[in-house]
Amino acid sequence: MVQGTHQIQSQQQIQTLSPQQILVVKLLELPAVELEDRVRAELMENPALEEGTSEDETAEENLDKNSLDEDSSIDSSEDYSLGDYLTEDDIPDYKLQENSRSREGQAENIPFSDVTSFYEILKEQLGERNLTDHQRELAEYLIGSLDDDGLLRKNLYSIVDELAIYVGISATESELEQVLKIVQDFDPAGLGARNLQECLLIQIKRKEDSPIKQTEINIIDKCYDDFTRKHWDKIMQRLGLSEEEFNEALHEITKLNPRPGSSLGETIGRNLQQIVPDFIVDTYDDGTITLNLNNRNIPELRMNRNFAEMLEEHTKNKANQSKESKNAMLFLKQKVDAAQGFIEAVKQRQNTLVTTMQAIIDLQRPFFIEGDESLLRPMILKDVADRVGLDISTISRVSNSKYVQTNYGIFSLKYFFGDGFTTEDGEEMSSREIRLILKEHIDNEDKKKPLTDDELKEILNKQGYPIARRTVAKYRQQLNIPVARLRK
Repeated sequence: MVQGTHQIQSQQQIQTLSPQQILVVKLLELPAVELEDRVRAELMENPALEEGTSEDETAEENLDKNSLDEDSSIDSSEDYSLGDYLTEDDIPDYKLQENSRSREGQAENIPFSDVTSFYEILKEQLGERNLTDHQRELAEYLIGSLDDDGLLRKNLYSIVDELAIYVGISATESELEQVLKIVQDFDPAGLGARNLQECLLIQIKRKEDSPIKQTEINIIDKCYDDFTRKHWDKIMQRLGLSEEEFNEALHEITKLNPRPGSSLGETIGRNLQQIVPDFIVDTYDDGTITLNLNNRNIPELRMNRNFAEMLEEHTKNKANQSKESKNAMLFLKQKVDAAQGFIEAVKQRQNTLVTTMQAIIDLQRPFFIEGDESLLRPMILKDVADRVGLDISTISRVSNSKYVQTNYGIFSLKYFFGDGFTTEDGEEMSSREIRLILKEHIDNEDKKKPLTDDELKEILNKQGYPIARRTVAKYRQQLNIPVARLRK
């Protein structure tokens, strides 16, 4: 007995992206520099697209034809002649060369990657100092020991051991201390500091002498613990400062860079890249925050009027067209549609970027006002997506490889995202804030008897951060801090 086969017909919904949606997604992922390259490539490939705005078209229409010089008349005729070719491959080479030469006169400020490393930049400054061979060897090793922020997280006595074991160089802590002072004199100010307090003091001492400079030094040198905890009243009382004097000094201190190495690029062995911010955020004293999209080198786009007119003319005579005319009309329509789609995709990208960045500013407003990393609240992609009504994947694309310039430096958008937890009092706490406090305790510990993870857990619990020992260990590892026995 042969059993028959049964065919079952069913409907299934499958979501697919249109070519226009795919274009928008691709442009959304591009940072400012790559978008500029993409726009200029599109301008070269599509003759129906050109630089300029709709206002430029109006201005051109109002020009007196008699005032046009001979060169502009020639350029105009060339624009019309491009429409006579069915495909871009049919355009003669001499016309492409002329088009390329016309672009050479436009000065473009295109960012580029430098091959000079963080290590080489500091070695150049080292070469300008009059040192002995022994001092130079010690200085080079110290420079090689700096972290991404340009700070020296290792203890000098640990470096003495490393020099003896791994390099075969004998040195004392006193010798290293003297050489470190030389490294700390390099630019930018703050390099080579062993903690944030020393980093800030180095930057303050580089300033010109003034009454406010001494006030800044006193705040950081004598009242650092109260400063980190924002006990402003205690600081004013201890130093005998008026509220106006304190606020003026505090305003200057917030301008200092806690990560001086970030301005030199990444760590040793990596290339120094010039970062072009996608956003520019300015914060003013009255609490006003302004946001601008950085489109400085990205040209404005518009339709080529000649192409639009030729397409309109072909459409009017559609009834009595030859095969060649129909092919020409098809070519014109494809280019015009592509140009319109690209212009719309660029506009949509700009709107999405601005909307997303504004949501990040709103959610992290205390940071943008104060510039204090500890003020960053827990924030995930979903928080921003819910606020702007976009998909999480869209927010992910916006935040990837994008940078924002603020009053306090240039930051990756990913910098503003972080997890957190809720305390027993219901207060939402950022894991970044806990890592900062954890690092502060480790920096100030007795190096002869470093704190264990259990001891750190107890300290943090007493301060109102009820986290487990394994969480302490996780945060310590994220900070690249070894266990207690290796910190001895």
